[in-house]
Amino acid sequence: MASDDEGDLLIYSVFGFIFGIYLFFKGFEWLKLKRMVENMPTSKIRSLAMGLVEIYGEVVPAKGHLLKSPFSAHDCVYYKYEIQELRRSKRLTYWATIKSGKKGAYFFLKDNTGQVLTNPADAEIDIPLDFESQTLNSKNNLLLKAFFKSINFSDAGFLGSGRTLKYLEYYIAPKDKLYIMGTAGDNPFVEEGTGIYNAADIMIQKGSDQIYYISDSNEKDLVAKLKRKTFGGLFGGAALSLVCLSIIFIYLGVF
Repeated sequence: MASDDEGDLLIYSVFGFIFGIYLFFKGFEWLKLKRMVENMPTSKIRSLAMGLVEIYGEVVPAKGHLLKSPFSAHDCVYYKYEIQELRRSKRLTYWATIKSGKKGAYFFLKDNTGQVLTNPADAEIDIPLDFESQTLNSKNNLLLKAFFKSINFSDAGFLGSGRTLKYLEYYIAPKDKLYIMGTAGDNPFVEEGTGIYNAADIMIQKGSDQIYYISDSNEKDLVAKLKRKTFGGLFGGAALSLVCLSIIFIYLGVF
């Protein structure tokens, strides 16, 4: 009869095998993206052509579309949040995500030739963690209380007892520098033929079956990051899957 430790090891190995397979195939996606970033020239905004483009510039909020990040109340055009709870099992202590979400608004990306409207909806957004706290409390914070109400969440524990929570926040703020690979398509807010210049009638968006990627890294740093992720995905994912598969086989008596 297998011990509890052996049973736990089997469970971890199964999850590790699945995660390794995921990383392996994700590595091919990162490799494809890295090659596209390397091979596609950066376009100037004033001379954008319709179709897949690569641009780099500074974030300018569109009028009436400025957001507030939920935990730090920072001005932004996009935010993503996670609420995690500290949980304990017989052998493990871990953070479990119990709420998450994101919100984006139209914004302009500006370079030294002009600016173009951008809709971040459906983009893969690669930005670092901007805010983390375990001390937030909605009791005396009206903005936080209103946000918790909007997502149907309470930071109070059962019968008022406390919970150990962690709040994570990622955001894109005005004046942030962004790299964007997306589709230059029609701007639905501008009538045909009324734009002052070409980019006024263009909006960067998710195209049909096209990549849409937004990062706060410049092209050089992004290529280096994708190279590391590709290596980790392809080789790390394969290695993790093989090790975990070996453990599973040993447990099942195949070896």
